[in-house]
Amino acid sequence: MRRIRYESTGGPLFLEKAEVPEPGPAELLVRCEAIGVTLPVVRKVTEAAEPIPLGGEIAGEVVAVGSGVTRFRVGDRVTGLCFGHGYADFALLHEAMASPVPDAASAVDAVALVRSGLVAYGALEAARPVPGEATLVTAAASGVGHLAVQLARVRGAGRVVAAVSNAAKADFVRSLGADEVVLYADESWGEPVDLVLDAVGGDLLTPALAALAPGGRLVAYSSGGGTIQAYDLLVGGKSVIGFQMARIARGEPESYERWRRELWRMFGQGTLKPAVHAEFALTDATAAHAAIETRSNLGKVVLRP
Repeated sequence: MRRIRYESTGGPLFLEKAEVPEPGPAELLVRCEAIGVTLPVVRKVTEAAEPIPLGGEIAGEVVAVGSGVTRFRVGDRVTGLCFGHGYADFALLHEAMASPVPDAASAVDAVALVRSGLVAYGALEAARPVPGEATLVTAAASGVGHLAVQLARVRGAGRVVAAVSNAAKADFVRSLGADEVVLYADESWGEPVDLVLDAVGGDLLTPALAALAPGGRLVAYSSGGGTIQAYDLLVGGKSVIGFQMARIARGEPESYERWRRELWRMFGQGTLKPAVHAEFALTDATAAHAAIETRSNLGKVVLRP
């Protein structure tokens, strides 16, 4: 089979031949039809001290199962998060991380909706939103962010503010339901909000926290790190909540499944519409990463083996 790998920090990415892996206990071997490109994986390529397997969201058909698998069988269509080599024709997926794909949905629909949607849904759940509250979403045009904007609207936000890197994304996020659009570089992000869903981190944490009204909550689910001063929390009684999807998948499987079912329900009703920025061939993984690195994507970036 083919897979994408790199040998040193910063790349380059290259295509290599590899043996099709054998599924171990509780693992599924999936023939990949679509692979979601995520910011955390792109960041690891450019920042990790040692090369890592290029994992991430995959969707496709189960072609073999390991011992102990009870929920899936050969021929099932699944999606989930692969922690090993996911940029490949075939990938291993742990049964606990796998979800079924409805017959009416494509593999691209699945990688655009499920994992990114679960992160967006979970981050919003962590904020404990109250109908009518104002919500600001950073990276609002990203694979997760564009779903978070829609979910905030569906969940009854009184005002939805989309924060983006450049004005070229304004029309896109407004089409998703954003009432207002602010740029990261703006001196002020407008009227204070009750919730901030932050997928960027780093230096953006300071203006994100400043955007909160007294008593507001910031949910941090970024891989970008960053530092917050305790005094900035004390002033106005603001709070920061950390959210990690992997912890939910492993520790709260009931919530994981409930959220997944809700995402597919909204997708089927047309109230949640995942957007795909572009589909790249597996051999064009470098270009797919560039779309994320340059912040040019509007929605999900997908590889198609």
